[in-house]
Amino acid sequence: MARFIFITGGVVSSLGKGLASAALGALLQARGFTVRLRKLDPYLNVDPGTMSPFEHGEVFVTDDGAETDLDLGHYERFTGVPACKTDSVSSGRIYSNVLEKERRGEYLGKTIQVIPHVTNEIKDFIAIGEDDVDFMLCEIGGTVGDIEGLPFFEAIRQFGQEKPRGQCIFMHLTLLPWIKASGELKTKPTQHSVKELRSIGLAPDILVCRSEGPIPAKEREKLALFCNVRPDAVIAAQDLSTIYDAPLAYHTEGLDQAVLDAFGISPAPKPDLRRWEDVSDRIHNPEGEVRVAIVGKYTQLEDAYKSIAEALTHGGMANRVKVKAEWIDAEIFDREDPVPYLEPYDAILVPGGFGERGTEGKIKAAAFAREHKVPYLGICLGMQMAVIEAARNLADLGDAGSEEFDHEAGEKRFTPVVYHLKEWVQGNYTIKRKLDDDKGGTMRLGAYTAALKDGSLVSKVYGATSIEERHRHRYEVDTGYRKALEDQGLIFSGMSPDGRLPEIVEHADHPWFIGVQFHPELKSKPFAPHPLFADFIRAAKENSRLV
Repeated sequence: MARFIFITGGVVSSLGKGLASAALGALLQARGFTVRLRKLDPYLNVDPGTMSPFEHGEVFVTDDGAETDLDLGHYERFTGVPACKTDSVSSGRIYSNVLEKERRGEYLGKTIQVIPHVTNEIKDFIAIGEDDVDFMLCEIGGTVGDIEGLPFFEAIRQFGQEKPRGQCIFMHLTLLPWIKASGELKTKPTQHSVKELRSIGLAPDILVCRSEGPIPAKEREKLALFCNVRPDAVIAAQDLSTIYDAPLAYHTEGLDQAVLDAFGISPAPKPDLRRWEDVSDRIHNPEGEVRVAIVGKYTQLEDAYKSIAEALTHGGMANRVKVKAEWIDAEIFDREDPVPYLEPYDAILVPGGFGERGTEGKIKAAAFAREHKVPYLGICLGMQMAVIEAARNLADLGDAGSEEFDHEAGEKRFTPVVYHLKEWVQGNYTIKRKLDDDKGGTMRLGAYTAALKDGSLVSKVYGATSIEERHRHRYEVDTGYRKALEDQGLIFSGMSPDGRLPEIVEHADHPWFIGVQFHPELKSKPFAPHPLFADFIRAAKENSRLV
């Protein structure tokens, strides 16, 4: 039977609950425990799949095809435990489940209410798989006081009461602002946040306080007194130069020990932190630097490409170099020559995205990389743009484009080298989709197998001829143009097992030019960098004059 840790937040959002949860999970693993992390989001979207990246950052996709919050990426990167559909839920999904049950008559004519029906649905979700791990860490999105979060707070209050004493604890993350004018670290916002939490029946066992610097003993004692927690359960979460210092920093502050003390686990197993010491050493002691241009359309918000940024860092760690990733808005190349912008970089990455905006700039970036022999990694739409570039400039198909762009414009303007995917095989089933289907959850989602061509660059990078990677797309490269493109040197080096869907392309006469239809960044970890990113940065390092 798992022990449950509920992580809540107060004062302001974006304090790092997801990172704190992930780091705590890693520390519990270092002491020999098994963990699973979950995210409960109060928003009414069923999932973040239809949200703009400007609204909610990237969508993190699991092996079983769930579109989830980006915090699940932190969970995976820090613990190595693959997330799944049962690790992410929203108010929208909870209410949808309740209403579907009501329509089926499962409530036997009762009046449906937030308590007990919605809260019971949340509790049922929390309890899934509770016998499989030692610790279940459940993060509640938003901040205490948000009206949409009240059913979740009530549900975890009930859950804690229903479990045996000592099986659930509550960890509250808050902000200690530094008032420069008075030279003081203010505890009052945290006191008010805890007061709000206590007013709905929850009392924190541990306080994690974000601050710019250390928390003096006087302020710790004050927080412990007014928030009714032990002084050694007031944990400072100082600003760090890299998120990968978080496990060691939280251990130094005593977070993992405070958790074990709260559960009465004594004597506590000693932690083995060698993995995180190695990670810290690699990130703080690089032996050079490479510059990577990320040519995308959501460059105003770095969280839109969170997993890509982290995977590049992991690739740098694998090669003992610092990766300086710089974001370039693809739309700039609609009106300006890309050469002056891209010449300073050692490698170019074109990420995924949806819609026509910025695509011509991405095509020009792919052309620059091909012509100048600069290492190129195209992901999802970035692969499709590389194929369209080759079709236009090598295979003499000047009007090559994507059915996606014609669909947006409501007219036929391109020869669709990329088409809307209407049918594919998933396990033992054939999935069929129409262009006018609902947008949410209708893409090719989750893990699929790809067969790699013997002797190809990707087969050497992976050291295998069969791989499994995560997908999130509804458009696909048309194999009808395969021969024309391969005659010009663009090799289809990875295909679905049935040979129908292109997974990977590469230029045969280029030192490192690879496009992939899937999202390799989603499986990269600091202690296990994804092979594509590790080799991409190796190629960038060889191309660099700064190393």
